[in-house]
Amino acid sequence: MKKEKTDSDVKLLYQTLIKLETEEDCHDLLQDLCTKKEIDAMAQRVVAAQYLMNGKTYEQIIELTNISSTTLSRVSKCVQHGKGYKKFIN
Repeated sequence: MKKEKTDSDVKLLYQTLIKLETEEDCHDLLQDLCTKKEIDAMAQRVVAAQYLMNGKTYEQIIELTNISSTTLSRVSKCVQHGKGYKKFIN
């Protein structure tokens, strides 16, 4: 796939996401867009990020969520250095 096409496809995804107004809208779109496993994986990352932000240890989070240490490490880096989790998760 050409880069220009990929960039415009991603932009369309972003534009679609910002149209969501309710939890029901989000549910409906995610059901169409993702598999159950993909939704569960994203939810697991959000929960792990919330636990990290609330001071839980890696060990506690792995026990509570069954998240892999590799994925948890990536979530942790995003919590520390990214913008999204800090902006949208309390």
